[in-house]
Amino acid sequence: MVTVAGGSRDNVQVLLLAEDNSTVNACATYCPPAPGKGQPFQFPLSKDCSGIGCCSAAIPKGYTSYSIQVQPPGNVSEFDADSSVYIAEEGSYNVTRLIFETVNTLPVLLDWVISNSTCGKELLGTPTSGCRSSSSSCQNYTSFAYKGYRCRCSAGYQGNPYVVDGCQDIDECAHWELHSCYGTCINMPGAFRCQCPDETYGNPFMKGGCIKNKKSSQGLSIGLVASGGSILVLLAFGAPFVTRKIKQQKAKKRKDKFFKQNHGLLFQQLVSQRADMGERMIITLAELEKATNNFDKTREVGGGGHGIVYKGILDLQVVAIKKSKIIVQREIDDFINEVAILSQINHRNVVKLIGCCLEAEVPLLVYEFISNGTLEHHLHVEGSVSLSWNDRLRIALEISTALAYLHSAASIPVYHRDIKSANILLDESLTAKVSDFGASKFIPIDQTGVTTAVQGTIGYLDPMYYYTGRLTDKSDVFSFGVLLVELLTRKRPLAYDSVDGDSLVLHFASLVTGSVLADLLDPQVMEEEDGEVQEVAALAAKCVRLNGEDRPAMREVEMTLENLRIKRKQAARDAKSRRYDDDGQFSIDDTATEGDTEEPSGEYTVEERILLSERYPR
Repeated sequence: MVTVAGGSRDNVQVLLLAEDNSTVNACATYCPPAPGKGQPFQFPLSKDCSGIGCCSAAIPKGYTSYSIQVQPPGNVSEFDADSSVYIAEEGSYNVTRLIFETVNTLPVLLDWVISNSTCGKELLGTPTSGCRSSSSSCQNYTSFAYKGYRCRCSAGYQGNPYVVDGCQDIDECAHWELHSCYGTCINMPGAFRCQCPDETYGNPFMKGGCIKNKKSSQGLSIGLVASGGSILVLLAFGAPFVTRKIKQQKAKKRKDKFFKQNHGLLFQQLVSQRADMGERMIITLAELEKATNNFDKTREVGGGGHGIVYKGILDLQVVAIKKSKIIVQREIDDFINEVAILSQINHRNVVKLIGCCLEAEVPLLVYEFISNGTLEHHLHVEGSVSLSWNDRLRIALEISTALAYLHSAASIPVYHRDIKSANILLDESLTAKVSDFGASKFIPIDQTGVTTAVQGTIGYLDPMYYYTGRLTDKSDVFSFGVLLVELLTRKRPLAYDSVDGDSLVLHFASLVTGSVLADLLDPQVMEEEDGEVQEVAALAAKCVRLNGEDRPAMREVEMTLENLRIKRKQAARDAKSRRYDDDGQFSIDDTATEGDTEEPSGEYTVEERILLSERYPR
């Protein structure tokens, strides 16, 4: 922000010039005549520039250097240049202070990256990387003027990621009250553990949540009344037995403690409502240790910042076992929430929950094993060819079918709250499976939404939910609309910026009614589509409308996509029926329906553009 404080009695104009001396912005400050002879003009007391005594102009993005020129407006040849020009972050200054006081410094926010490289080419912690700290991560950054990467300390660390050992572990236990740990706090690299003290159980994240055990900790006592020789004999033969019994009791006590800590009693009550589910869903730790060869590293198949996924065999079935890394109450709450929701859902396009284990220090979830990775992985592969348009359209229909089921056909409506390409799994036939219900929410049948803490992924997050905290079914519709845009353009919502600085969603919505939309779409889609793209683009634009009430319901979205699929298949059949060989025999062209499989059962106003582009984070 360029601000001019006019200390003179003359009007002043300030030009912001680019490297080629072209004007990129300007402002002028007006100093009105004094109200009377000998009476000084009184500047208005304000934090903001009104044009009287000061003016301000925004610095456009994309320029690496500027020059400033102060001059009189019009053709005035002489003027008193007793004025000051400041570069400052918007909202960080007080105009009254700038006019009447001497201000030497103002804060400025610089937009910068390490250029000419990306995270994929960098090795963290090596001399070739800017991220020198071993406890740091790399984040690609792209705008219309800059392309490169930035570094940040990993979760649970703080400091300078650009120097060796610059990111230091945060000792959460030193400020346990900030993390509401009322039990025993144990600091760990990048995290911390909060547990109830020995001989107690309960919730250590609640004041008074740890309760003393009623039973005596002394599980076994032996009294011997005999001669010295008899005592030695009994001890010699009985010691291994006693030791084994003590270990067994300690192990059982430890499992019971974790079972209670992980809301096992609550889960038992939940599954008891369905007798056919209760027995098979609670899996012992011993079974999972056997299934994964004691959680051997060779069984790891994926994971992220919050957990590791193992591949195992349970009851002759290949399963995926999700083990949380971080022992904090929110992780456990999300775990129980996911179990509660998935235990009530049975849909071919929703990942199937097989069971869970509550006996470990961290809870474990057991799912059906989906071997083909995520939609994000398949869509954003290197090279010009990705998923076929036919597969993308079918996958979009399958996701919409699952969401429509969750919103209106499940016994209790469920809002997912984190729909994105990374949370869509694909099996061997590229059938979509909606996953990761940790942030999902049950909605009472008689309500249309709830007010709750904001959760989700920036880029896919409904802006109205972000601003108001009001979660509705239209919040999932917005996220699905972003996913449709991603399928059409093959561009990542969070990493994209248009030449005007707009997000992918805003830029897409501004082009959808024009003829230049093709420039934004994936060339592969334009080559393979058969007249459906414009309708899918229009549907995506409806889904990402700023006002939730203007978005279609998920069932309506599903029906629209299903009709498009039916028309596409019918067009393929009609094309086949018109193909005959030279002898008049019917000839089948296999390429006409390549990738075809059976499917399962606007524009913004100026105010909306400003809201999405400047206030809503991308």
